[in-house]
Amino acid sequence: MITAHRTAKHSPYLVWAKLNSQARFNLASSGVAAYPLSKLPVRLEELEISGPGGTYGFPPLQERLARHQGVSAECIVAAIGTSMANFLACAGILETGDEVLVEHPAYGPMFEAPEFLGAIVRRFRRSFESGFALDPAEIERAITPRTRLIALTNLHNPSGAFASTETLKAVGEIARRAGARVLVDEVYLDMFFDPAVRSSFHLGEQFVVTSSLTKVYGLSGLRCGWILASPELTRNIWRINDLFGNIPSFTAEQLSVIALDHLPQIAARSRELLARNRTILDEFLASRNDLEFLRPPAGTVVFPRLKRGRTEEFVRLLREKYETSVVPGHFFEMPEHFRLGIGGDTQHLRAGLERVAAALDEFSGS
Repeated sequence: MITAHRTAKHSPYLVWAKLNSQARFNLASSGVAAYPLSKLPVRLEELEISGPGGTYGFPPLQERLARHQGVSAECIVAAIGTSMANFLACAGILETGDEVLVEHPAYGPMFEAPEFLGAIVRRFRRSFESGFALDPAEIERAITPRTRLIALTNLHNPSGAFASTETLKAVGEIARRAGARVLVDEVYLDMFFDPAVRSSFHLGEQFVVTSSLTKVYGLSGLRCGWILASPELTRNIWRINDLFGNIPSFTAEQLSVIALDHLPQIAARSRELLARNRTILDEFLASRNDLEFLRPPAGTVVFPRLKRGRTEEFVRLLREKYETSVVPGHFFEMPEHFRLGIGGDTQHLRAGLERVAAALDEFSGS
């Protein structure tokens, strides 16, 4: 069994991302470049600072999210981004001392949030050698009678690996037999633009799903996230959210409604950007014999491993001499790797990858 990576009551990765990830060429970001407000049909006179209140969820936003996800509005809790959605989902499901199974490697808050809530975190492996595949047998070996939640990401963060419907069904059956739920963070899943991949929420009542408009659509500032769960669980989560986000930003809710009404055009922009950028990434990866890597089927991230040398030293060289940042792999519990994001401006990505190549050449030569 993999030992949980214990932390203080904060996320070391998010501290680094806010304070230390910036560089002239920032390839550490995992989302699509910000969508400009000027491209949405927004009229200032139609926006308000405060709304009517008196309900759980802004009805027009609940309606749009329900339509977007193909579910009933009573199965949705609006949340401030996916990270808060994950936290609220864990808070709604777990009691102190419950066990949670979390994938390894993982995005830190996936295990830090349940630890903060007093849960006992156990791990199941997604190995580089298997292409970071989600393996139900690994979960079967790690689950115990005290397990109340299995937590994972799809597309996987940090590798971009995809878990199929058949695999998720098998995980759901393991959870059902154990009396547990499956939390699936799907914030990157809409990067399968055509054909779209159906949410795992539709696989059974044991599935709880989180997502947002942040990563795929470049709408981070709206903080439009959500949880999909059974109506009984959503009612509980709404009340837990009263402790954290009793009154949301009404202006952000209004803008989110406008964005959801124009999501096809926003998605088209993201699809075109990523098609260009993935071609550049593929050319870069094909040119390197000093990296080992999985080519993800979609998404904005790749998680290569250096064949030789210490990755921390390479990342330092890349940042200090070549003014380019990537995410050190130790933030995802795999220090021999680094995560590289391709969702930004195309010319910026091309220039950044040229600097990654130059840094790799120097590092390998030394």
